Amino acid sequence: MFLSVVIPTYNRKPILEKCLRALECQQFSEYEVVVVDDGSTDGTVEWLRSNAADFPHVRLFCRNHQGAAAARNYGVEQAKGDTIVFIDSDLVVTDVFLRSHVEALIQAQKELGSDCCFTYGRVINTANFDDPTSEPYKLTDFSAAYFATGNVAIARHWLIKAGLFDTGFKQYGWEDLELGVRLKNLGLKLIKCPEAVGYHWHPAFSLDQIPRLIDVELQRGRMGVVFYQKHPTWDVRMMIQMTWIHRILWGMLSLGGLLNERTLAPVMRSLIKQGKPQLAEQVARIFLNWYNVKGVYAAYAEVQHKH
Repeated sequence: MFLSVVIPTYNRKPILEKCLRALECQQFSEYEVVVVDDGSTDGTVEWLRSNAADFPHVRLFCRNHQGAAAARNYGVEQAKGDTIVFIDSDLVVTDVFLRSHVEALIQAQKELGSDCCFTYGRVINTANFDDPTSEPYKLTDFSAAYFATGNVAIARHWLIKAGLFDTGFKQYGWEDLELGVRLKNLGLKLIKCPEAVGYHWHPAFSLDQIPRLIDVELQRGRMGVVFYQKHPTWDVRMMIQMTWIHRILWGMLSLGGLLNERTLAPVMRSLIKQGKPQLAEQVARIFLNWYNVKGVYAAYAEVQHKH
């Protein structure tokens, strides 16, 4: 089994360095790291080229900025491996990461009698840039997703058969879960692999992130409708929060939008001051989810209007 670790990256140089250094310390030797730079403007490409000797497993490809779906597709097309491992460029993995995926895949293939499966590792969120792998697993790190590109390993031919990622997802969100629906339809079995741990770094929550987070939720709403147009099922409606349940739930929790980024600012500021940015972020989810639900319905109304 030869692995190709496919990593799309866009303006993530400081954490990408940690990501790639961790991948050079693996207790497994049959692999390459395919980095697809999606038009970074922060010196990522120049830095990688001038430090190429530090990263013998890395093959770098450069593209104009077209988004993560197109970058991952290009990475799969260029990959030499029979097995693809997807991670994001802000993920720092342990030294047994690749070995754990391989062992779980081999075991599952033996039991199933085929390679009709993929492994899904554990992702732990952390704001600790200096020592990301020191973060413990938390309840908020649990994921019920079937296929998410933060940490999966899958035979390359299944990705090709499913048709790779849909590049119609130009904005944030859903392109991996949509591919997951197609993989599920092909009969692929999800194998949990908690030993393959990746630490997903993002900076500690602060109030100045809120405008960007709201924009992300609105983008997710729009892309959710693209997802639903391709797969108009109740399951997808639940995933993208386009149901009366979500409308009532987040409408009530946000008091119809009265609890928003302005009215909740003092509460969030106080929690951050007390050294509880994660709790402040959970408070923000009240209005962020309401923005997401509103975004979904606005985008769906637009689509209906066009038809």
